[in-house]
Amino acid sequence: MNQVETHVFNQQAKAHEIMKKYNTQIESWGPFTEGKNHLFTNSTLQEIGDKYNKSTAQVALRFLIQRDVVVIPKTVNKNRMEENFNVFDFTLTVEEMEKIVALDTGESYLIRFTYPTLLNLVEIDHCPSCCS
Repeated sequence: MNQVETHVFNQQAKAHEIMKKYNTQIESWGPFTEGKNHLFTNSTLQEIGDKYNKSTAQVALRFLIQRDVVVIPKTVNKNRMEENFNVFDFTLTVEEMEKIVALDTGESYLIRFTYPTLLNLVEIDHCPSCCS
């Protein structure tokens, strides 16, 4: 099991492919991006959700599940917990999956690479393009 930042905006396709090669299960850290990048109001996710009477969060979770990503969304709200479990009564089509794949920016929304301590930890001396 490897928990990495994985969500509709940072899908980690290459990392996921490598993990599969070594029989390592990918688990999503931050499946809702902490709400960043307007996940809960994203028009693509809303359009798909409307078709199934589902929220954008449910569509995002279903997308990850269909890609064989383990998701454990964080919430303390009972209603959202129930909603998060209610994602097994619909299946996204190939076309819908492709629309969501197109949302991938390949950039982190949860880690700021500009923190000097983090830069030292990962041994890089420059900031990726996502922070410019």
